[in-house]
Amino acid sequence: MTYPFLQVNRWLFLSVLLMATGQLYAQVPEYEASLLNEFQAVDARQGVAVDAEHFFAINNTHITMHNKSSGKALLQWDGDADAGSNRLLHLDGGVVVDGLLVVAHSNYPESPMTSSVEIWDASTLEHITSHSFGVMLGSLTWLDFSEGNWWATFANYDRVQPGQSKPYGTTAATTLVKMNRDFELLQSWLFPSALHERFTPMSNSGGSWGADGYLYITGHDHPEIYVVQVPDRGSEVEWKATIKAPWLAGQGIAWDRSTDQRIMWGILRQEEKAFRFAVPPVNRN
Repeated sequence: MTYPFLQVNRWLFLSVLLMATGQLYAQVPEYEASLLNEFQAVDARQGVAVDAEHFFAINNTHITMHNKSSGKALLQWDGDADAGSNRLLHLDGGVVVDGLLVVAHSNYPESPMTSSVEIWDASTLEHITSHSFGVMLGSLTWLDFSEGNWWATFANYDRVQPGQSKPYGTTAATTLVKMNRDFELLQSWLFPSALHERFTPMSNSGGSWGADGYLYITGHDHPEIYVVQVPDRGSEVEWKATIKAPWLAGQGIAWDRSTDQRIMWGILRQEEKAFRFAVPPVNRN
């Protein structure tokens, strides 16, 4: 037996819940980062990675190592010179772990979406090895290593790419994943719809774990960094705060783990610049 009255109230309850969720995210606290340095970096188009002495500007098919203090370019890996059918197409966010530069790669905007992890010696920019995901959950845009596991996002997009007739996966399908040291999938989460509105028509472009236990992520266009938390239940991350960074426009970011200070790096692809900036502490709630 069905009870129309209860059915109506069920939908009323869901509507109120959705409205409350939207209001909750509308009240996410905002903070402002402080710019410390900016450097011209011709390959600052997709992402950035840092170690104790260098920052690495990442472009689709190039990576340039720079002195972290002066900004001077020291070495460049030229993927265009690596001709052949297996040439890398779209490098993205990266991280330096144990002397290795580990970078997300995909065949964006080709279809079907394929992804891989590409690894270089961070001191010489010699390409060492690769891990292919093939067709998985979307296009790999960034990855980071935290507490013994790899974390990454497989992005999907509302944008219809040239020569295609439907969206490139839809932004709502963008997936955060946790993997073991061998890049085997352990768990995955989606982002809240309120963040989809900041990502669309593109997706989550960058990510880096803070020492405070929060994950800091970016979209593709807005001068904002979103502070999120992996939930202890359910399948949707929690949006906890927003960091305003007016000199950025999405793309790759990286915490500088060579210092105890809250220092991050990011890029502005339109001007081919890399930025070093301080991030205020985020209150836990």
